[in-house]
Amino acid sequence: MSSARPVPVVAVVAGTWVLAMALLSAVVVLAQLAPAEVPGGPELGWWAWSVGLVALTVQALLLRSTALAPGRSLVLVSAVAPVAAGAGLGAATGATSVAVLVAAYVVTLETPWPRAVPSLVAAAVLVAVGEGVRAGRDSGLTLGGAGTAVLQGAGTVAVATAVGLFVAARRETGRARTEQLRALAGEQAARTEAAVARQRTAMARELHDIAAHHLSGIAVMTAALDRQIDTDPAGAKVAVRQVRQQSTAMLRDLRQLVAMLREDDPGAAPRGVEPETLGGLRRLVDDARSAGRDVGLSVLGVPADRLADLAAGPLAQLAAYRTVQESLANAARHAPGARCEVVVDARDTGHVVVTVRNDAPTAPPPVAPVGAGGGLGIVGMRERAELTDARLTTGPTPQGGFLVSLTLPVSTEEPT
Repeated sequence: MSSARPVPVVAVVAGTWVLAMALLSAVVVLAQLAPAEVPGGPELGWWAWSVGLVALTVQALLLRSTALAPGRSLVLVSAVAPVAAGAGLGAATGATSVAVLVAAYVVTLETPWPRAVPSLVAAAVLVAVGEGVRAGRDSGLTLGGAGTAVLQGAGTVAVATAVGLFVAARRETGRARTEQLRALAGEQAARTEAAVARQRTAMARELHDIAAHHLSGIAVMTAALDRQIDTDPAGAKVAVRQVRQQSTAMLRDLRQLVAMLREDDPGAAPRGVEPETLGGLRRLVDDARSAGRDVGLSVLGVPADRLADLAAGPLAQLAAYRTVQESLANAARHAPGARCEVVVDARDTGHVVVTVRNDAPTAPPPVAPVGAGGGLGIVGMRERAELTDARLTTGPTPQGGFLVSLTLPVSTEEPT
């Protein structure tokens, strides 16, 4: 509830005044037609109607005033009742309760509880006093008349307070529901943003691994080609064919990635595209050898041609493939001429360890091609390991080389 001065709209104030005037006029007319039916009826005439007109108009102006706080406005509006009763409003004093009802409702609705209580109590007392003054002028104030006046004052304010509290509770409920919906919308937006960020990270990781591996090979081969083209034309032709082979492989991998991104259902297998698996490690090693690099492959625990059948999920096998691919690309970039050994150890039934170890470089590394590497390789390998509950270990070896080790969990349940 706000403590700012509420100003009832003109229509509400005008409606209140019209209703009160109609009630006043009805009482005066009834007193003229049936004086015995109205307390003090014979005395109700043009004077009482005039007093009522002035009193009700004053109440309307007080309601419409912007200079008064809600509680003060209520007290002043209520104070009109005893004044008008003392001036001879008589049985029509009840008409002043219409404005009191409106003012008490506004106070309840707009003033923090219990700050509204003093003004509400004062209003009830003033209305009761007005009714008591009216009873005293008509027939003398008796104990019963005093009790009726108290009940009328308390009842008038209580009705307005009850309605105001009900409306205030409805407003609070509406505000709470709106805040809840806003919070839910914010949470949904945050989830969507996080999902988009994860997808962008995955796309960046795939693009990096594909481009870094093949472009590193192309860079090494073109460096050799630059030296061979005059001294060893036959070797240069071989290098050109290897560059073409690497370019074709990169185009194939990029097409696979584009096909996966175009797939409507993220959970469905790409149409006509098989994700890379551990079974593709031999091809990776063969490609590196054909590029003139000294790379070996050792498989322990299973036949080399059954690597794809290991009980590791497709995502885990893709993570292992990309890790080896990135490690070979890093070795070519940072340790040219060094021997590199890839080992797949599947002797343990609970996990598979994929290790890529290169010796110390035998020559200074060439200038890195622009855009290749950039320090994102190990970050991508670590992200893939976290996605598959695998454990990644990287670091230099005591001999000056570098070691990358990925431990993949595998299922020990028998296939059904």
